[in-house]
Amino acid sequence: MRIRVVGTSGSGKSTLARALAAQLDLPLLELDSIFHLANWTPLPEQEFVSKVDSFAAAENWIVDGNYSVVSDVLNQQMTHIVWLDYPRWFVMQRLIRRTAWRALSRQPLWNGNREHPLSWLKRDPEENILLWAWMTHTRNRERYALLFESIADVEKIRIGSPREASRLLKQLTA
Repeated sequence: MRIRVVGTSGSGKSTLARALAAQLDLPLLELDSIFHLANWTPLPEQEFVSKVDSFAAAENWIVDGNYSVVSDVLNQQMTHIVWLDYPRWFVMQRLIRRTAWRALSRQPLWNGNREHPLSWLKRDPEENILLWAWMTHTRNRERYALLFESIADVEKIRIGSPREASRLLKQLTA
């Protein structure tokens, strides 16, 4: 099994991917964890693609993330795609809660990076995860709808609610 988990920022990709990896005993790659170096420095594109390509060459895996630059690599190798297609209001509610918790608890993310409450005031979506999620939700939804239509020979699982995500996890253990 080679499972790609996609969805807009804040939809719960990493949480679902971790649960799937644990239940199926598969290696997991969270794309954010290799893309964001210390101080939020991006990994150079060639290096990023190379690392993802190496991971995707394995027989079994789960990858979560939405990076266009590695989409072709992952789409050619995946056997399953899971799309978390939640409504914008739900994603924003979840993201605000998660972002506030991370910022206030100073919870470290990848490579020592932390979310900072002042980022919520920034007007650049590249620096404000809440603004980024709001602005990219529709575009991501359209992008994944097209992907679902265009790919063949891949099991497609579209999840529209947390209840459906729980159902998927239960089905996999049955």
